[in-house]
Amino acid sequence: MSTRMARHALVPVTFLFGAALLAGCTSDAPPGAPTASGSADGTGSGTGKQSKFFDRAEYERQLALADETPQGPADKPWEQMLSPELIDTTQYKKKSPGSVHLCFSNAGVFNPWRQVGLKNMQAEVALHKEIGEFTVLDAQGKDDKQISDIQELSGKGCDALIVSPNTTATLTPAVEQACAKVPVIVFDRGVETDCAVTFINPVGGYGYGAVAADFLVEKVKPKGKILALRISPGVDVLETRWSAAKVAFDKSGLDVVDVKFTDGDPARTKSIVSDALTRNGDIDGVWMDSGATAVAAVEAFEDAGKDVPPITGEDQQDFLQAWKEKKLTAIAPSYPTFQWRTPVIAALRILGGQQVPKEWKLPQPTVTQDTLDQYLKPGMPPLHYAMCGCEKLPGFPKKWGGKE
Repeated sequence: MSTRMARHALVPVTFLFGAALLAGCTSDAPPGAPTASGSADGTGSGTGKQSKFFDRAEYERQLALADETPQGPADKPWEQMLSPELIDTTQYKKKSPGSVHLCFSNAGVFNPWRQVGLKNMQAEVALHKEIGEFTVLDAQGKDDKQISDIQELSGKGCDALIVSPNTTATLTPAVEQACAKVPVIVFDRGVETDCAVTFINPVGGYGYGAVAADFLVEKVKPKGKILALRISPGVDVLETRWSAAKVAFDKSGLDVVDVKFTDGDPARTKSIVSDALTRNGDIDGVWMDSGATAVAAVEAFEDAGKDVPPITGEDQQDFLQAWKEKKLTAIAPSYPTFQWRTPVIAALRILGGQQVPKEWKLPQPTVTQDTLDQYLKPGMPPLHYAMCGCEKLPGFPKKWGGKE
């Protein structure tokens, strides 16, 4: 096991939790981004050109963060911090008595990761009696609606405003305007301003992509054939996942025979895998920038009568179950849904005048063979994300769709 993988696996936790789909993504694509129907370099082979999103300094920072031991309660990773630079928040301390009115502008609940996350946030709110009112507006994945939502919430008497932006650049002016009226907490997806009191997110896409690629570099024989499956181009966290993988693969000598976009469609994923097997004879490893269609990829190998090679996925229950039952050689990096609890905690600390990190970096654990049984939770829905940090919240597992 590589050093980076080992340290991810050793993040101290005492409960079951997991990762994300493309939930934490923005869709502001740069000029020249590859099209969804082609490969990353337009040729259908090799790793292609490095993404326009690639930032070498941020790549190195995230890999360094991934190796750090987080500060905070060992059994509460949603309260942990990586290299925090604490700031004073006394100017935001709630002066008048009475309960807190907390507001949330959500990009939407358009995928399972966000659905699990919102349940986490609602359950965290219910733990705090000082929160008398919790107002949530859902932008339904539309920038113009979220701009309107933020403007509306800024005038509703909110004591603090949590924002998960639908896209980065487009939502920046609306967030800046809100910052002038109310303390703002941004999480999951970023904006191009530092006006928020704190920005909360895990290690990031580079850390995710590197862990997955390092695993294949270790498990696949030299010059082995790698199939890279991506969801869509121009999405920041997915672009950085692939950027980190490209760096690892280019150094490794592995042969990346295809980099294909699946659009998150299981049928398309199966077709891509089948085509790759037909053209290449064998595939020795599968890298994925999201685990949403990992089970479909596994099934495609089985349908072709082939052994499933080393494969990367995420902490969705269906993939973890397939991993366990089929004895796969696998790993599951994460974009943990427990991060949805942190903004509520941050808001209350800010309104209490307590210090918070300007950038609240959370740990980003990885499921390995050694920890698979810890993360696999029988009775949960197939699309449940294991790293929810919700096991001890009231109503679990029923409120999350699980069986008692």
